[in-house]
Amino acid sequence: MEERVLPRKLLGLILLRTFFLQASWNFEKLQNLGFFYVLAPALRFFYTGDDLSAACRRHLEYFNTHPYMASPVVGSVLALEEKNCRGEKSYLGIQEFKRMVMAPYAAMGDAFFWGGVRPAAAGVSLFFAIRGSYWAPVIFLVLYNVPHLYFRTVGLFQGYARGLKVVELLQRRRLPDMAIRIKEGTVVLLGGLCAYLTFFTLREESVPAGWGFAAAPAALLVGRLVHRGISPLLQVFIAATLLLTLNRIF
Repeated sequence: MEERVLPRKLLGLILLRTFFLQASWNFEKLQNLGFFYVLAPALRFFYTGDDLSAACRRHLEYFNTHPYMASPVVGSVLALEEKNCRGEKSYLGIQEFKRMVMAPYAAMGDAFFWGGVRPAAAGVSLFFAIRGSYWAPVIFLVLYNVPHLYFRTVGLFQGYARGLKVVELLQRRRLPDMAIRIKEGTVVLLGGLCAYLTFFTLREESVPAGWGFAAAPAALLVGRLVHRGISPLLQVFIAATLLLTLNRIF
């Protein structure tokens, strides 16, 4: 059978389509239509006729994972479809692979992006926001989007190049451990932000800086809340709301 390798231009189109993965959610099969939309150009490249119809039906089954972690799945599925097109057999079927990885990838993505990167980016941007800098939203967008764009792009190309072995690559990256480290760093960041705001406010009000140590219990409270599972992002939001409210009052 003729060997068919996806051209880079087509891979670029598929990468662009991953940004529309969630454009067609449905209550029954969640992201399946979006996943099929992403794969459609490659399926038309690999198959024709009845084989194309069978491949399309294959990817209309249930699918749901973290949107940023979908790219490695897409890449691996492309590699498996390419093997299937050539008549090669894999020790793990395409649908079996999707069912196996989508839930773990969703958990890793939630912990790393929603629970780690986003609160950290918000905390850093707050340092600029409290100084009235217009760069604060730009800094947030850059710090948040660089990791997710990296995973979208590299995940797709590595998945296509490595096939099923991309799972080993993600395991070596230790995303859950990285998420924990980022959350711990965010707690330190929030403590530093509280200290900065305290001493800055005291200086503006001509109050001795030593009174700033009275805010130490607040820093301890932040750490305690994180230890109990309260989201750092929620704490950032509450702290920002209180600061803005107090600033308007006083």
